Amino acid sequence: MMKKTVLSAAAMALLSSAASAGAMTLYQDTATGYISTQPGPGRVKLGNFVNVDEQASKEAKSELKIKKVLPHVIDKKSPEFLLGRQTGPNMKIRAFDNPDMWVKLGVRLQGTFENQQVDFNDATKADTDVWDAYLRRVRFEIGVGFSKNVSFTMDVRNDKANYGDKGEQEFNVGDAYLKIKKPFDTSLVNFKLYRGKIDVSRTETVKSAYVLHYDRPHVADEAAQYISHNRRATNAQMYGDWKKKVHYQLAFGDGVYSGKFKDARGKSFSGASFSQQSFFYGGKIVLSPFDGWEEKKRTESYFGEGKHFSVGAAYWKSPNISYDDGTVSKKIDHELVNYELSAHYLGAFIQAEYFDFDGVVKKWGQSDIGSSDGWYVTGEYVFKDFHYLAPFARYESWDKWKDADGYDLTSTIFGVNWYLRGNSTKVGLSYQQDDYDKNIGDKTVDRLKLTTQWFF
Repeated sequence: MMKKTVLSAAAMALLSSAASAGAMTLYQDTATGYISTQPGPGRVKLGNFVNVDEQASKEAKSELKIKKVLPHVIDKKSPEFLLGRQTGPNMKIRAFDNPDMWVKLGVRLQGTFENQQVDFNDATKADTDVWDAYLRRVRFEIGVGFSKNVSFTMDVRNDKANYGDKGEQEFNVGDAYLKIKKPFDTSLVNFKLYRGKIDVSRTETVKSAYVLHYDRPHVADEAAQYISHNRRATNAQMYGDWKKKVHYQLAFGDGVYSGKFKDARGKSFSGASFSQQSFFYGGKIVLSPFDGWEEKKRTESYFGEGKHFSVGAAYWKSPNISYDDGTVSKKIDHELVNYELSAHYLGAFIQAEYFDFDGVVKKWGQSDIGSSDGWYVTGEYVFKDFHYLAPFARYESWDKWKDADGYDLTSTIFGVNWYLRGNSTKVGLSYQQDDYDKNIGDKTVDRLKLTTQWFF
């Protein structure tokens, strides 16, 4: 009896050892009953013993790895909207053999039905009243992860298809940048190469799927062309943040495009020659000074969640622009100063920016070079208890030539967005009135818009 007890205890000890080790093969001596982990003369194999907890852990890790590489689209941090939670955006597909390599695919579709009425102050010009339906933005987005630190993002777009009398339009490349994220294992240093946005304006930097109104302020759109074509002509950037309290961007690259080179009246350049001999350069810094109010994402839609407060300033220069408009031949520099402020607390959001342009051409055919400045303020309030209905408003004032009267543009917008599935599915209704002074059109434009967005 004592012998069997001792053998049983030995077996239990060995089994316990096997459990702690993970997996073990046991043998028993046929003469003595002795249990061993080693084969030998007179010993028979009892079997393989596995730690059940460790096996379950391995299976759980394997399942987690599979889930990680499976395609996924839902934003887990999103609120629950009427039609569900919003997407990430884009569907992300990871490689089974290397999860650091991935592909992201997505689409962005914004449609507009609009009534536009133009009332000219000049009685000799006929007023107009036009109904129009067009696709404000049509975009196919793709991203590719090459490694843990390197990825590529681009989109192919056909914006404003059927706008006015433009017809079908053509597709072209928008973003197309290589991102090198944290090469030195710090958020302070990151790089973008090629077609990435330079931060000439907060609202121009925010993705168009996240803005409150699909048409950004006039003065911000001018800033988007004043330094570099569509604020993303081929460039190189270094950017980063310190604990989300300090964000910065430094960049240089290709400058302005003659097709978007305009005088104070808004007339495009169509002269004899145009060239630019130098790269643009400059940068921006944005601060979130209050603890717990750090800005973690550039957006205008927060869905009544969280809070942030930030202020920023930028200086950009696009020098050595040479042009001959057929009458005047000059070389000028474009300089832009931009200030921004944004904040939100739960459902309330406000944003404002100021722009100062230097090197503005007053009128083609004249030699006057001067300056321009403008600002806007916009805000929204999200009613979470009313299925995320969100009224918004925006006011803009832009003096397109500071040295004379008659160049003022003001714009007022009132509207409401309904976030059916966050920014993935939303509809909006807005009224906009733009007043153009006597030297820049001498007219009033009223627009009533029904907008929709589908973003995946």
